[in-house]
Amino acid sequence: MTEKIKIKYKVSAIGSLAKHKLSLKGLGLRKLNQIVELNATPEVLGMVKKVSHLIEIMR
Repeated sequence: MTEKIKIKYKVSAIGSLAKHKLSLKGLGLRKLNQIVELNATPEVLGMVKKVSHLIEIMR
């Protein structure tokens, strides 16, 4: 069984790099304070690390 992580979109991406905006889109985050639950795959964890300053990881 794969581990799940909850991610909350906390800070606006206005003025951020295009790569960061695409990572947020790839994680399924569109609106501020939105929470998504994803499997903790290496791909997802890499995107989370890239935009860690814009999101909050909830356990």
